[in-house]
Amino acid sequence: MSEQRTVRIDVGGMTCANCAATIEDAVSDLDGAAATANYATDEATVEYDPEHVSLSEVFDAVESAGYDPIAETVTVGITGMTCANCSATIEDAVGGLPGVVSVDANYATDEATVRYAPSVTTREEIDDAVEDAGYEPIRDEGDDDGESAKDAARAAELRRQRRLTLFGAALAAPLLAMLALELFAPGTLPEELPGTGLPLGWVAFALATPVQVVLGREFYVNSYKALVVNRRANMDVLIALGSSTAYGYSVIALLGVLPRAGLYFDTAALILVFITLGNYLEARSKSQAGEAIRSLLELEADTATVIHEDGTEEEVPVDEIAVGDRLKVRPGERVPTDGVVREGESAVDESMVTGESVPVRKEPGDEVIGSTVNENGVLVVEATKVGEETAIQQIVKRVKEAQSRQPEIQNLADRISAYFVPAVIANALLWGAVWYVAPEALAGLVSALPLWGLAAGGPAAVGVTEFAVLVFASAVLIACPCALGLATPAATMVGTSIGAQHGVLFEGGDVLERVRDTDAVVFDKTGTLTRGEMTLTDAVPISPAPDGAVPAGEDELEPTDEAERAAGAEYAEGLGDATERLLAAAATAERGSEHPIAEAVVAGARERGVEPAELQVLQNVSGKGIRARTEHGTVVVGKPELLREEEVAPEPGLERMRELESEGKTAMLVALDGELLGVLAVADEVRESAVTAVEALHERGIVVHMITGDNERTARAVADRVGIEPGNVRAGVLPEDKADAVEAIQSDGSRAMMVGDGINDAPALAAAFVGVAIGSGTDVAIEAADVTLMRSDPEDVVKAINVSEGTLAKIKQNLFWALGYNTAMIPLASLGLLQPALAAAAMAFSSVSVLANSMAFRSYDPDERYRLLRRFR
Repeated sequence: MSEQRTVRIDVGGMTCANCAATIEDAVSDLDGAAATANYATDEATVEYDPEHVSLSEVFDAVESAGYDPIAETVTVGITGMTCANCSATIEDAVGGLPGVVSVDANYATDEATVRYAPSVTTREEIDDAVEDAGYEPIRDEGDDDGESAKDAARAAELRRQRRLTLFGAALAAPLLAMLALELFAPGTLPEELPGTGLPLGWVAFALATPVQVVLGREFYVNSYKALVVNRRANMDVLIALGSSTAYGYSVIALLGVLPRAGLYFDTAALILVFITLGNYLEARSKSQAGEAIRSLLELEADTATVIHEDGTEEEVPVDEIAVGDRLKVRPGERVPTDGVVREGESAVDESMVTGESVPVRKEPGDEVIGSTVNENGVLVVEATKVGEETAIQQIVKRVKEAQSRQPEIQNLADRISAYFVPAVIANALLWGAVWYVAPEALAGLVSALPLWGLAAGGPAAVGVTEFAVLVFASAVLIACPCALGLATPAATMVGTSIGAQHGVLFEGGDVLERVRDTDAVVFDKTGTLTRGEMTLTDAVPISPAPDGAVPAGEDELEPTDEAERAAGAEYAEGLGDATERLLAAAATAERGSEHPIAEAVVAGARERGVEPAELQVLQNVSGKGIRARTEHGTVVVGKPELLREEEVAPEPGLERMRELESEGKTAMLVALDGELLGVLAVADEVRESAVTAVEALHERGIVVHMITGDNERTARAVADRVGIEPGNVRAGVLPEDKADAVEAIQSDGSRAMMVGDGINDAPALAAAFVGVAIGSGTDVAIEAADVTLMRSDPEDVVKAINVSEGTLAKIKQNLFWALGYNTAMIPLASLGLLQPALAAAAMAFSSVSVLANSMAFRSYDPDERYRLLRRFR
């Protein structure tokens, strides 16, 4: 029977006893869990059986009930991991702590991401658990030079592996020379070292023993920890077995215990040198893979020029900037932090953050992103975000989080790795025993193979026992679980970095995988396919013409007599007054709203010389319009159904409204004190890149949909311009109904990607298979989205799919190589076709090749295909 655990967690959001009861009920619904919540202390005491329910499920239950269990997430740098089994060991060790909610150790990035309840477990206990498992946590946050502790540890490890490799190579070089002479010029080696009388066997022992002690020490220590402390075999066990078998057998033979037995000191030394060289190249590749993040951080400015209230200027370190400070940015300087332009005009190069290749024009009121470069003109910027809140810091945070969450395909590698090392050892013992028991039968079967004899000339040449030992050592060494463990995280690390460099931020490696699997893309219209910058285009008053008058534009016939001419002039003058009245009423009502349409109406009225009056009360009617009490009276602006609710007949304006909507404009009716005043229309320009994006998605066979709260005619006009099929347009959808619309699209099994602004569209983003938030450059921490696009450009949706496809292709290449390597090499070693030294070299090469394949992916350009597409459009 498993032991019950009791933990106390802090919970936010409780306001009364009912809240406490809700939490207790939610936890009690879990099998094997119960809770006692206290809203006065904002705590819950949870008792649970870890065999039936995890702490993560408890936290999820509390969150689902609408409350906030307090947890912290920390990334722990770790040195000493050598394969995926090491990652699993750390996850088991840290996950066993009572307050740990989840833990994800990543062998490729040398770190573990841990979510834990600080009221139960401390960071120090997490570090201790890592250390107790046999690995070294990086406890310090940084050093005096400002370099991160993780980067410092990685650099130190790189130097250590280089020193070990050079030391081992220096001693192994004479052994390699002797081996080459023996292989290619048999009989030329003397039995003794010339001039010393020292047998060559003892010379080989003297050269190989320091290698065994210095290079082999960490493999033996790590093997002991893996087998004795953690009861789990890892790659170090295979290396220790292979090298110690060759070395131990040679020592026994040198002492005369095994007459006529050969010496394999060269093999024992070369095994360790090749593996250490592989570790060095692996550490070097890991360091290069993290360069994208480091290069982003290096873009940050070191100092800033602060303008004080008295007009004086002072240069200060960037970390001393406070929100609200005014900063002067001269041409060629980096913008110190996120902010808003208050004075000046310039072009700013944002390519390093958003991927936008063309400098963006900035003027007062525009947002700027920290670390971007001011091209020309002096800007005065007011700081709005500093420190860890800046866009570039958020980007780095998102990329690191993405790299810690692996795709589902990684589960395959993890499942294989869990059983791989024991299976390899069992296989080596089996074939070693078979060669010892039936050498002649096996030799007869495999002697026809072209590689026969590479191990040592077969049992007939070296003896049955010796050949069986060689087969065991080779079969152990040839297997490489590290290549399998590196295949997915190495490619994911590069793929997420490529995305960040091109303004595409993935929430995690699992999201990176899902993006490729989408077969439908759902665009929100306003601000996504269109620019989201509304302008007032039409103001049409509804006023009956006096008898005999001919309203302009309604009839091309000239008036036939003086009476008709006079009536027409009077009507035209009245029409001007009616337009002013229409604009004044609408602008006054809309001035209290922050909606883009409202802002366009107010701005358009002022451009026409009409100033809004005082607004008294404003009521927003979701999806229909607004009601307002103003100096002019009660104003209603919106759709026909809203006017009908106010007992205003919309029919006189419907004809003109339909005409405007057929032009792709958004039209609305305006009424004052029960009287219909007229029709207003605003337009939102369609993005040119939206056409290319939709075309590119169609080329891939992806179905494109559009959802909008706009009316049917306006929606269809925009859809027609960008190339979306009329049947895939959903118009008049209220914000709260967008999630239902997305679910309806997915009801036939489609995997939909919803693309929206991340605020009004949050429920729809969460409901979609993949949620994509189009950002504004500075707002990159959108919780509801799986992917954030730094630019407001629908073409970046295609870019995200390209990065996803490229990364998954690279992962599959890596897995194919890792699995194919073992599939081919283990049988060769088991059949006695490889020497142990060659097996060790092949083992090291397999890991390096997987990393090299991932590093080659760094040059991938997700834009290239669509540059060609735009060229030929």
